[in-house]
Amino acid sequence: MKFWDSSAIIPLCLQEPISEQVHAVLKADEDIVVWWSTRLECLSALERRHREGALPAETQLKSRAVIFALATAWSEVLPSERVRQRAERLLAIHPLRSADALQLGAALIWSEEAPQGLEVVCLDTNLREGALKEGFAILP
Repeated sequence: MKFWDSSAIIPLCLQEPISEQVHAVLKADEDIVVWWSTRLECLSALERRHREGALPAETQLKSRAVIFALATAWSEVLPSERVRQRAERLLAIHPLRSADALQLGAALIWSEEAPQGLEVVCLDTNLREGALKEGFAILP
């Protein structure tokens, strides 16, 4: 079981240069854990690309279907005061945006504050660095 950031979910839905590597990570372990807002973050990314003209309507619809299919199978870390407190601490020590701090806070709660030996699947540079410093292994 691995914790997945929304940045790593998008290449499962769209063909991107990193998609093959991300699919390989999923194939090795199909148990996905995500933060509660991951589905919303992924849909936001798709809609933004569509509005900007970078994502045709047909591809957008297919990608949305993939996100919803993945969401039926993944496990979510739900919002809580503990997640918010972890995110607040993380903002003070890592160069993270609020959404990334919540992602990493959720990963820490999922790991029961013992991230050694657990993996985070993430493509965002700052979040990868923060997760690594917190003790997670990073994929890909």
